[in-house]
Amino acid sequence: MGLDCATPQYVLERWADRLPTLAQLRARGASGRMRSTIPPITCPAWMCMATSKDPGQLGLYGFRNRVDHSYTGLSIGTSLSVREPTLWDIAGASGLSSAVVGVPMTYPPKPLRGWLVSCFLTPSTQSGYTYPKTLRDEIATVAPDYRVDVEEFRTEDKHGLLRQLYDVTSGHFRVVEHLMATKSWDLFWFVEMGTDRLYHGFWRYFADDHRLFEPGNPFEQAALEYHVYLDQRIGAVLKHVDDDTLVLVVSDHGAASMVGGIAINDWLIREGHLVLRRPAESPRRLTADDVDWARTTAWGEGGYYGRIMLNVRGREPEGLVDPNEYERVRDEIARGLESLGDDQGQPMGTRALKPEDVYRQVRGIPPDLIVYFGNLRWRSVGTVGNPGVHVFDNDTGPDDANHAEEGLLIIHDPWDPRPGELQGATLYDVAPTVLERLGLPVPADMIGRPLSW
Repeated sequence: MGLDCATPQYVLERWADRLPTLAQLRARGASGRMRSTIPPITCPAWMCMATSKDPGQLGLYGFRNRVDHSYTGLSIGTSLSVREPTLWDIAGASGLSSAVVGVPMTYPPKPLRGWLVSCFLTPSTQSGYTYPKTLRDEIATVAPDYRVDVEEFRTEDKHGLLRQLYDVTSGHFRVVEHLMATKSWDLFWFVEMGTDRLYHGFWRYFADDHRLFEPGNPFEQAALEYHVYLDQRIGAVLKHVDDDTLVLVVSDHGAASMVGGIAINDWLIREGHLVLRRPAESPRRLTADDVDWARTTAWGEGGYYGRIMLNVRGREPEGLVDPNEYERVRDEIARGLESLGDDQGQPMGTRALKPEDVYRQVRGIPPDLIVYFGNLRWRSVGTVGNPGVHVFDNDTGPDDANHAEEGLLIIHDPWDPRPGELQGATLYDVAPTVLERLGLPVPADMIGRPLSW
């Protein structure tokens, strides 16, 4: 069971005594923090978990990825972008059946030995979002109001968002319980996105280290109450499995308070790396037509982490950076970003990473630099024309949490029920662990190894 973005400091620590189902699993197994991918982003993190391959090997560096070296060639990652075998592919090749519900990057559905309900990237439940196709009609009977995701989690309508969260989560669990009870399966993998939507929508209301937290606010208990509800629904799911079932509860990454944003393109303009055809008088989205490419060495993109692309001669259409100067320019930009202070001039701890230094292989077209502003306490803002490099209004709507590098893992192993604390676990260890417990060989090219404690 995947809980997207579920963060250990709350689920495993602060709220642990209010979540009896998870507490019981932990008492009969092991739990701990689990290292996420670089970057810790839903897409591709769940596919990295399902394949035990890193983003470079998958050629997927976020929700959107460059498809060519043009200035506009971006595409949303889908199941068709994933060319490595997933855990359920491997199980199916050995004659085992799987049920897969809501795992990010499973739309459009690919055939498998079993059943699949695709993820929050599904455009509509009127589309072909299940495998087999007939499963869609079955879901319509079990959960007539089934939705893959809330309509908008970056909203000021917090009451409406809460209602949506409960309604959408309820539909997901009705379908999960139905499939568990009516299908014959060896592997069941389900991901609930509600935790992610909750954190991004309500973090400032319950996290007392957030700069906007106010004790006694009307939503102070909303996050805890939702987790109590989730714990109850997980308890109902576990009634469908016997004592010989391996159970894992995992998250793809964690969350932390977001201080603010760094206007990455405004910084590049200030430093002389990005030149606009005309100045931006107020905040607006950067487009390719805005840029004087003949005088530009780099541009950036917004998101929970920053991406820097260099304008390289012979690579980009109007490239300026001499290939022989590529490393010098890249290092110069990296040093400048890492030395940037916060809004008070204090060190931020920003990290600018080179893809070839953090991945085993680099496929597709990666960014030239992957940037963690303030060690992910600040997000990357892609607009131009902001009043300064440091901004506190999010360019994509209300959002007070950023992603953190550590998610969580709870494992109840009926063959080894000793309680314990996991040390050094990574997201890549999940698939090898499941394969080993299924009695299947672990492919030699998987990054992770079966968990032990």
